[in-house]
Amino acid sequence: MKKKRNPFNTHRNVEIDHKNVELLKKFLTPTGRIKIRRYTNLTAAQQRTMARAIKRARHLALISFTR
Repeated sequence: MKKKRNPFNTHRNVEIDHKNVELLKKFLTPTGRIKIRRYTNLTAAQQRTMARAIKRARHLALISFTR
């Protein structure tokens, strides 16, 4: 089985930002929960940044808490 790559190491011009809603939705489950590192293949620091951005976007009502 081929190992999945870190999406932010292959595309260096992409930043984790709470305003990039389309990117954030890729890291949510269909029920609206944040996917774990095993599925996203992010580093620990990137996962923390992603979680923080998702929570900020939820608080600003850019994405919903549930789908």
